[in-house]
Amino acid sequence: MTLSGQERYRFSEAPIWELQRTYYEQLGLQAWANDQVPQYITSNPMIGTAYAEIIFGFLQDRAQKGFTTEPVVVLELGAGVGRLAFHVLQQLCELIQYAGVLLPPFRYVMSDLPWKNIEGWQQHEGLKPFVEQGMLDFARFDAVRDTELSLTQSGLVIKPGDLGQPLMVIANYFFDSIPQELLYVDEGKIYECEVSLQYPEQSATMGPSEVLRDLVPEYHYKRAAGYEDSSYPYHEVIAFYLDKLEDSHVLFPEAALSCMERLGALSRGSFLLLTADKGDHRLENWEFAAPPKLIHHGSISLTANYHALVHYFERKGAQSQFTQHHYKNLNVGCILMLEEPMLHPHTRLAYRRFVERFGPDDFFSLKVWIDKNYDTIGMQQILAFWRLGGYDAELFIQSAERISALLPDASDEELLDLQRGIDRMWRGFYPMPQKYDLALDCGLLLFEMEQYGESRRFLEHSLQSSEEEPVITVLYCLAICSYEQEDDEAALDYTRRSLLIEPEHEEALELLAALSQDPAEA
Repeated sequence: MTLSGQERYRFSEAPIWELQRTYYEQLGLQAWANDQVPQYITSNPMIGTAYAEIIFGFLQDRAQKGFTTEPVVVLELGAGVGRLAFHVLQQLCELIQYAGVLLPPFRYVMSDLPWKNIEGWQQHEGLKPFVEQGMLDFARFDAVRDTELSLTQSGLVIKPGDLGQPLMVIANYFFDSIPQELLYVDEGKIYECEVSLQYPEQSATMGPSEVLRDLVPEYHYKRAAGYEDSSYPYHEVIAFYLDKLEDSHVLFPEAALSCMERLGALSRGSFLLLTADKGDHRLENWEFAAPPKLIHHGSISLTANYHALVHYFERKGAQSQFTQHHYKNLNVGCILMLEEPMLHPHTRLAYRRFVERFGPDDFFSLKVWIDKNYDTIGMQQILAFWRLGGYDAELFIQSAERISALLPDASDEELLDLQRGIDRMWRGFYPMPQKYDLALDCGLLLFEMEQYGESRRFLEHSLQSSEEEPVITVLYCLAICSYEQEDDEAALDYTRRSLLIEPEHEEALELLAALSQDPAEA
């Protein structure tokens, strides 16, 4: 390791944050390829459904208050690969169509810092229909300094005071990844934890992700009475910590608090924050806390201090909702910084039903167990969990081998539910930067189920979209599917293509003989 001249930085100004920014700007959506940066837990159909229900509840509340003409803007911070927005919009549109009630219009705005991400969203086939309908827009937003939103598709610029409805903000895996202050509280005094960094020997030739992975922080303590002064915007939160904490390291979300205040100003200080993160809202989780470790996953993340956000905004009249039970992997919370927040019952009830009662963290805990036990569970259990997860493609991919093994003993009803589930999954599939041939899995499983028409549809999609040479399994299955549909011309073509790959393939030779037989001799 090499020392950086033992230069000390304020934690929020340390080079780690610039490395973080460079990492995302260089890779764009490829940062999420193969889960370099985790996304599933905060972007799956189940959490998308929960968020859609809460947004729908909020739209109901605004309508009941008589605000039905001005649109509600839903701003997603750090929208990343775009999968969450896709699932939320898909589910929200279904809810609105099903309910058939008068609601205010809405505009969902995906935002992030790298332009590469925005360009990726603009080109994504899954998002284009929502853009064309005018319900989806994009914006580059710097959470540390920006005060307005410039929308790329509509050209609209949203400035402070422009919004007639409260702004709704979604922030998943966001507050843990933007600059934070690191403070130390002890004996009624505040100290700032400055940081020096030890870099890896080859840092000059390494990419930002590798440097972030291998650098080692060292902390240095400096008295920081300025945080206790009444001129510091968040001194009331600091005063609370001085009174309640001792020998505790606190990640203080000054940038997050400032960001939410600037965003709130767009609608005259009113907003609703829906957020999920590795974040602690309970004071006891900050008591006697040790210095933080940088969690590396392509980029880095820390623990989000939800307690400070809740404490600060509740003193301004907000009402907060976090689960009464302890979270394991993901803490999902809602802060209603609204006029009369308790008079938004549909919003609060949606949180109660889709987060408090059984939410994204509970679902993920079940998934972790099921991932390890697919070989022991039956078809009904697989189908039930798949429905619970919103017919998620990842669940299907992980269970496809087990489903195949269970097919011989499956009932007609189970086979029909499986076929319908595949159709729903395909309509709700959001392709990621890493390419996975979901159509191939669907087609082969449907072939085993003797659903030849549907199997052919998926296998032909796989064949047309693949950049690799076709394999004989796909071509032969397509030959059989075509034969069963009495499309002899296509069956003959696929059979011949199969035999070009494997001339001695017995089943293909038999099929070729049957297809080549003179109809008069049959």
